[in-house]
Amino acid sequence: MKLLEILLEQEKILVPRRIEDRAKNYQITINKEIQQYIKDGSKGDLNLYGKPITSLPNNLKYVGGHIVLRGTQIPSLPDNLKYVGGNLSLSNTPIKSLPDNLEVGGNLDLTRTSITSLPDNLKVGKDLYLEGSKIISLPDNLKVGGDLIVYKSPLAGKYTDEEIRNLADIGGKVIR
Repeated sequence: MKLLEILLEQEKILVPRRIEDRAKNYQITINKEIQQYIKDGSKGDLNLYGKPITSLPNNLKYVGGHIVLRGTQIPSLPDNLKYVGGNLSLSNTPIKSLPDNLEVGGNLDLTRTSITSLPDNLKVGKDLYLEGSKIISLPDNLKVGGDLIVYKSPLAGKYTDEEIRNLADIGGKVIR
């Protein structure tokens, strides 16, 4: 009987703490990785695909390569983030806003996001994916170097290709 009591007591104490400690330690590790990335000059890619993060630090102002946040719980990007040299992948996130004056050198993927508006002066070097997004209008001074994909978005039903081209500087095609 005493051995059973000891085992039950160990189970109560050890199992929950280990699980909580793992989750907490994982968060700490991810935050350290992001801070080290910034400390190293924000060079290369920042891949946080599917990681359990809900925010990025305010001192993240620049990403030299791609930033992958797909599958995270990020609701917004830091207001100080102004430049992403490669692709910015935000598909399947609860993202609701982007910082003003954001420049993305590659593709910007907002597929199946909750975002309803784009910031003023947004510049995308390649393609802008709005497939399945909730975007209802285009901002002032939007510049897209490649294609604008509006398939299954409110924009596809609201505007013709010509109207979209009059609202924004689109270098490629408008894809419905």
